[in-house]
Amino acid sequence: MKKVTRWLRNILIFFFASTILSVVILKYIPVYITPLMLIRAVEQVIDGKSPVISHEWVPLEDISHNLPQAVMSSEDNLFLKHSGFDLEQIQKAQIEAQEGKRQRGASTISQQTARNVFLWPHRSWIRKGLEAYFTFLIEAIWGKERIMEVYLNSIEMGDGIYGAKAVARDKFNTSPDKLTKDQCAYIAVTLPNPLQRDCAHPTPKMRKMHNTVLKRMNQIDQFPKDVCAK
Repeated sequence: MKKVTRWLRNILIFFFASTILSVVILKYIPVYITPLMLIRAVEQVIDGKSPVISHEWVPLEDISHNLPQAVMSSEDNLFLKHSGFDLEQIQKAQIEAQEGKRQRGASTISQQTARNVFLWPHRSWIRKGLEAYFTFLIEAIWGKERIMEVYLNSIEMGDGIYGAKAVARDKFNTSPDKLTKDQCAYIAVTLPNPLQRDCAHPTPKMRKMHNTVLKRMNQIDQFPKDVCAK
């Protein structure tokens, strides 16, 4: 029994030490690859395609200030206020699930970042628990600006496309600092389903969603513009 207890204790010590250390390290160095990128590459191979990972890290100050504003308007309008979890949206999602309505996401930008960088996309109770743990860590260690920087560099924005620089180049033939308000709003509406929605070729439904995002961009708190490109 003592050996089992010692073994479990050592596993827990290793887990907490390694995860905290990885979060601290990634506060200062770019995130060049994520589990989702590798999973998608494997899926492409299984589908008989050549694996494509279009991704290049770019500092937050080289990204248009319109992009964080657009993703907050679309994905998490309380990003600058909450501590990683939007409890009201979580409660609404739970009520809708109990009523048998279509399941919808209630993840904040912080939760999505934790999942993208440290975990895997498929839902399970284990992943949800780890996601909450890593969300707490990055909120405490990284802060909002770093979370947004990593999010905008790691989020899936198309088939094989990850991050602001890749989507600006591949979809709009421009640089991330030159993305317009309209372009950023279209990028934002693709995020819930980037493999099915194309920000460069929006459907009528996407145009309607785009107009809603544009209105919200002027209504929510402004992301600090002094850390983004004008």
